[in-house]
Parts: sequence; structure tokens; C-alpha cells
Amino acid sequence: MISAHAVVQSRQIGSDVEIGPFAVLAPGCRIGDRVRIHPHVVIGPGVAIEEGVEIFPGAVLGREPKGAQAIARPLPFERRVRIHPHASIGPHAVIYYDVEIGEGTLVGDAASIREGCRIGARCIIGRSVMMSFHCRMGDRSRIMDCTHVAGKSLIGNDVFVSMLVSMTNDNRMEERAFREEKIVGPRIADRASIGAGSCLLPGVAIGEGAIVAAGSVVTRDVAPYTLVMGVPARPVRSLER
Repeated sequence: MISAHAVVQSRQIGSDVEIGPFAVLAPGCRIGDRVRIHPHVVIGPGVAIEEGVEIFPGAVLGREPKGAQAIARPLPFERRVRIHPHASIGPHAVIYYDVEIGEGTLVGDAASIREGCRIGARCIIGRSVMMSFHCRMGDRSRIMDCTHVAGKSLIGNDVFVSMLVSMTNDNRMEERAFREEKIVGPRIADRASIGAGSCLLPGVAIGEGAIVAAGSVVTRDVAPYTLVMGVPARPVRSLER
């Protein structure tokens, strides 16, 4: 059912689709079968929504990255978004162009996912998570509420990142200038866990199965299957594989 108050300019609408009042679907977007689009959703050109996806009120899919005159880095992107089957996009989430979200993944309320991000299947992106540009995230990983994922971070499969974690990607703050080759976020290997309120500094590698205790500041690489804690984080003990 398509509400009479929705603005639907695309001709690529599947079967059994629900579109709520005041939703806006631009020309050139593609909606698969059994998709449910709640009121006040905005879907831009080049966005592909696959079968069984649900998009909650106020979400924006296909936002163009713009920096006014304040952002130094370039903002290249492809005008495309792909949401794989049975994903769920929460209220007021903002999905920029050049993003792909895997099958069965949940994007929480007011989350923001910037251009160039690729998110795997059956992941959780919690409420108010900010995922910056060109991040990669494997399958079945979870990022909890109010966490910031710095641009160019890498997150593996089956990773758990708790709430209020901050990741950084630039050790040259004094330059006040963007240098692409110096920007690198943390790299978190498969099955690692990051405790609440931790801070990961630019370029640190968290090894497979490692655990970072809550409130730690990680300034150097963490070996696989190692528990670290403290400010700065130091190894405490080895973990069973």
C-alpha cells in the first residue's frame, strides 16, 4: 500500500511494498519486494533497497557528502547505496552515498554512516553511532550505542565494540591540514572485544580474540588473545584461544 500523501517518483517499485505518508522516493531509486517504508523517509536517486527491508520514520538514505568551506579533505563518492535483504534502518538514521549494508543488519536510531563504508551481514550498528568515511566492517559484528568509528577504520568478523568507545585516525593534530597518507584508523581483528569508554589511537592493531578492558587508552598494538587495560593500556594476561 502506498499512501496518497507519499511522493513516489520512481517506477522501480516491487510487490507488496508499503510506503507511509510524506515519504519521498526520488527518481532512479529501486525498491524490492515486501519493503516497508515508514512516514517521512527520504530515499535519493541511485539507492537500491532489496527484499524485506524495513526503514523507520525520518531516515535518510542517499545523503550527498558536502563540506561547505570548512572541510579540508576531498569528498569523492559514487552516487549509490545498496541495502541488502532483511536489513532494518532505524528512525532518523542517515546513510550517505557510496554505502553498502549487508543482509539482516540492524542500523539503530539516529546512527550516521558516511560515504565509502561497507558493512557486512547480520551486524548491529547501535543508536547514535557515528561511522565515518571509508570504514570496513565484517559479518556478525556489533557496535554499541554512542560509539565513534574514525574514518578508514577496519573491523573484522564477530567483533564486539561496547558503548561510548572513541576511535581516532590522525596523530598530526598540530598541522590543521588533511594529509590522506597520514589518516589511518584502528584495525580490529576477528573476535576481538573493546570495552565501554575505551579510546583507540590512530593506526593501532587489536589482534584476533583480544580484549580491551573498559576505560582503557590503547596507544600501541595489542597481541592476539591478550587482555589489556589501563591508561595507557598494558597487557594483563593471555587468553585461551
